[in-house]
Formats: sequence, structure tokens, C-alpha cells
Amino acid sequence: MSKKVLIILTSHDRMGDSGKQTGIWSDELAVPYYGFRDAGIDVVLASPRGGVVPFDPNSLKPAGENDAEVDRMLADPVAQAAIRNTVPVASVNAADFDAVFFAGGHGTMWDLPGDAGVTRAVESAWNAGKVVAAVCHGPAGLVSARGADGKSILNGRRVSGFTDSEENAVGLASVVPFALETRMRELGGLFEHGPDWQPFAVTDGKLVTGQNPASSGLVAEKVLALLQAA
Repeated sequence: MSKKVLIILTSHDRMGDSGKQTGIWSDELAVPYYGFRDAGIDVVLASPRGGVVPFDPNSLKPAGENDAEVDRMLADPVAQAAIRNTVPVASVNAADFDAVFFAGGHGTMWDLPGDAGVTRAVESAWNAGKVVAAVCHGPAGLVSARGADGKSILNGRRVSGFTDSEENAVGLASVVPFALETRMRELGGLFEHGPDWQPFAVTDGKLVTGQNPASSGLVAEKVLALLQAA
């Protein structure tokens, strides 16, 4: 399959004023990254600032103790080079890609919604009829984007993302700048979810969204199905 996917990652490494580190949740990059690459798809990593991107330290264990895809990523020189040298998202024409995918991690909640390059990437891909996908906190990258009709691209569409219940369960509801589920509903999204921490993802047209880290593989599978059908 001669396809290209742009994966957009957070550049943000601090959890508000809590003093805690954050960034990308490792599985939410590694699982889709290899899902796409193993299917023969070219993958480009981008971020608001470009260059090296941060990982949430809670999502990384010593080699051999992570999920298989994360350990593979840690030992993969091609992946590591891409992680150290992400492309500034503002310099990319997202419409040149077949899909745009947002990995999650709490960092996304701070830098993606207000980043003009991120919003422009989503809108250009969406308005060009490309697949747009996100998992867990990744939909934070979608909340500022509008379609040709001027409405949120989430409006009237089935969507999912990290739930308010899950945010409360991890004790960060008072730390994040907004509640993702609530915001997606406010934008007109028809929010759906499964039980906390269980895999859940929905497809509505060319929009694919997943609930939590466990949903990363399911979102990637749904994106691949859309790309294969194109």
C-alpha cells in the first residue's frame, strides 16, 4: 500500500503547575506506528515545536518490561531517529498525507488545542477528504479544527476520547486545562465510550477516535481499513 500517515505528537512535558512530567503515552505512539509501518505505510512524525519529543515517564519501563511494541520502538534506530527529529507541524502540508493521526498523552491537552499549525493541519487534511484519527487525549488536537461549514469537525459525529470518568480516576481532573469528554460534547460530538480502561473506538466517515491507551491498536486497525478501502 503506497500510503503516507502523519503522526502528530505533543511537545509539552509539564503537567500544569503540578511539577509532574508528562508528554506522549508510549503505547499510543508505538502501537499505531508499527501497525502502519508493518502494513507498508510511510510514517512521518511531527510536533508543534519539532525536534525531540517528550514521553510521559509513567509510560516507560526498563527494556523487556514494556508492551512488545514499546520495547521494539526503544530498540529501533529508525524510530528513535524520528522521535529525536520530529518535523515542525507548521511546515507540513497535511493534505499531502492519506491520514493524520494524533497519539495521546496528557501533554496534548496543553499545546495542541491552541497551536495554529496543528489546527491548520487538521483542517487541511479534513477538507481534502483525508482520514483524521486520534486516541485517548489525542482528540485535544481536534477541538479547534473547523470544517468548510465553519462548524467543529466533531459536530454531529460519533466520537470518543479519554473520558471524564477516567480523568477523575487518575486524579488529574483538576490539573488538566479542560475535560476532554466534556469539550467534545460541547462541540457537538456524539460522544461514545466503553467501560473505563477497556478498548473502544468509533469510526464516523473518515474520522476515527479511540477512548484510552488500550484503544491504540483498535484505532490503528480502523484507520488501516479506511486506507485500504480508499
